[in-house]
Amino acid sequence: MKVQDQIVFTARHGDWKVADRLLDMEDEKVAHFIASITNTVNAKIPEYLTEVMNVAGIASLTEELAGKDLTDAVVALKSPGTARKLGQLVFEDDKKLKKHLVEVAKALLVRKVLSTKVSVDYPEGPLSEVKIDFPYDEDHINFTAFHVSSEHANWRAVRRLIIDDKTPMADVARLLASINESITLKLPVYAGIDVDGIDAWFGEFKKVKKSEIPAVVEKYLEFPAEDYAPKPFAEHARVYALRKALEKIGLPLDVPAKSLEKYLEKK
Repeated sequence: MKVQDQIVFTARHGDWKVADRLLDMEDEKVAHFIASITNTVNAKIPEYLTEVMNVAGIASLTEELAGKDLTDAVVALKSPGTARKLGQLVFEDDKKLKKHLVEVAKALLVRKVLSTKVSVDYPEGPLSEVKIDFPYDEDHINFTAFHVSSEHANWRAVRRLIIDDKTPMADVARLLASINESITLKLPVYAGIDVDGIDAWFGEFKKVKKSEIPAVVEKYLEFPAEDYAPKPFAEHARVYALRKALEKIGLPLDVPAKSLEKYLEKK
């Protein structure tokens, strides 16, 4: 049986209930819809990490850094002192497992701190309504993207988790992070964002030293987003430029699903 091209996101867990589907697979509409999904999942990830780290403590650390200007905040985020503080906020003694959780905590902190200074989310806002029937009676997270009629997309993705009393909440965070990563790869295809051009914009920077961080931040602030995406997606391109700038510095904008996966496997 032929599967209809569509993108579906449903989440049902506790008070969180959201369900929507896109059937009109025109590129611009797909881009806006999946941007809303990634805004949705990124907002929920911290709630599912409270069993493995002190999320409230990370929020307090955010307040310490929020008063700095952008450059000084990024320098502080990269500092060994901040890494040590994050190490004290994760609930793990095993050094290898702790390392995975610190990477996750670092991503939470980076996103939280920078959100007080620049745009880290897309302008669409999150999904918040139940517009379609839930596909499962059980608590669950479900993301399905099927688009094979497009010449340039050819997207088949399923990220799904049925949640019960035995499900580690960090596994829900892992799935949400995985959905974000999948969309991060596909959004530029539908939005027409020139990711190669963004890479080239920061191409002068290789392994960035502390003394070079201000130059990377300045390069980001000078980024002409309107030259790297159609007008409706200029701000999306700016988020990609931020992600690339942080990558050059060695900081994550997104919670790494792989780190959570490795932690859960070995735990």
